[in-house]
Amino acid sequence: MDSSHPPSPEPTNVDSQHPPSPELPNRPARRSRGIGRWGWIAIGTVMGASLLALGILPRLSRHQELARAVKVQSAAPTVNVIHVKYAPADTDLALPGSVVALNQTTIYARTSGYLQRWLVDIGDHVHMGQLLAVIESPDIDQEAAQAKAQLAQSQASLVQSRASFAKGLSDLKLARANQVLAYKTWQRYKFLVGQGVVSQQDADTQLASYRTNTANVQSAENTVNSDRANVSVAVANVNASQANLQRYGVLQSFEQVTAPFDGVITARNVNQGALITSGSGNSSNTSLYTITSYSTLLVNANVPQNLASSIQAGQAAQIQIRELPQRNFTGKVIRTTNALDPSSRTLLTQVELPNPEGLIRPGMYANAKFTIDRAHPPLMLPDSALVVNAAGTQVATVTPEQRIHYHPIQVGRDYGTQIEVTSGLNTDESILANPRADLLEGTRVHAVAVRSHQ
Repeated sequence: MDSSHPPSPEPTNVDSQHPPSPELPNRPARRSRGIGRWGWIAIGTVMGASLLALGILPRLSRHQELARAVKVQSAAPTVNVIHVKYAPADTDLALPGSVVALNQTTIYARTSGYLQRWLVDIGDHVHMGQLLAVIESPDIDQEAAQAKAQLAQSQASLVQSRASFAKGLSDLKLARANQVLAYKTWQRYKFLVGQGVVSQQDADTQLASYRTNTANVQSAENTVNSDRANVSVAVANVNASQANLQRYGVLQSFEQVTAPFDGVITARNVNQGALITSGSGNSSNTSLYTITSYSTLLVNANVPQNLASSIQAGQAAQIQIRELPQRNFTGKVIRTTNALDPSSRTLLTQVELPNPEGLIRPGMYANAKFTIDRAHPPLMLPDSALVVNAAGTQVATVTPEQRIHYHPIQVGRDYGTQIEVTSGLNTDESILANPRADLLEGTRVHAVAVRSHQ
């Protein structure tokens, strides 16, 4: 409503169609007044001031908040920094390991035949030389008897050859004696011919006799040489027959299968009456038993590449078995492969573990703990100081100018709350103990040194 318009006429109390009642007395008429011009001005002023306040006050509030934020941002945040230290030179290295038997073998038959009976079964403890099974091999027995007969025949031939050789030696001696006699007789007749006592004919006869005896000596020598060769052949035949008989004797001994060492039978693969084929490595040959020695075991552990040089033969190792939590076993490193596995970059290490009580069994999972002395120990950091993002593993450092700078690092062993740093840091660096995500590269900070927990 515009205040410039004239006020509306006052309503009249008299109805033009209905005259006033004669019973009521006449009253003077009252005029009602409107807000008035100054009232509307006051209302407009109040409303304008309200609208102005509603528009300006929030803006002023936002400006104040922005000023406070700028002031907060302009102040350097306080951060806790630590100084890294070297890890101890002596450290424990715990690695998972697998228990294997020091001696374990699969027993095959060395002779063919039928299994007559077996005497031990799986789980039985056996001693070296103990009879495990008996194989019946009639073919081997028959061939052994034939070899025995051949030996006897060879021995008889040897006796005969030696007798012939002895006779030849006697004949040679007789022929040589006759040769000497004939020579002397011929010399006498030769002298007597010169004296004219005997005729030249008689001397020629003695000369012929001497030559005959010389030929007999030569023949006897040849016979002796031949007999000597026959004796050598007979001796060789006897030796061959003896070797053949011994071979069959060994094959017969294989009919009794014995334990090669003290251990436990872990597998039995045949039953009584089964056909047994000698040999191994052939798919048609079935092994008889598998025997494992428990008295001394091996624990195989794979040492990481960075610690491989710290493991030496003769070094002690503590072995823990999960199923035996109250027992600690002490072993000794006996060998390593001296070459890293190219697929895992680890060094296979074998720990010899005495097992006199038989509590540990092959195939168990073990934990091997080594105490190693590192010539160049790495730096150590709390795990809370690491920053892992798309740029890799980093730590936030504070420069002498009190600004944030991120260093990429290489980490080593993880101890849970502590991490080894193999490269990327120096001992004089100031490291943020707990870096925040809002601390960007180059941010100015106020560093406060705290004591690091190693």
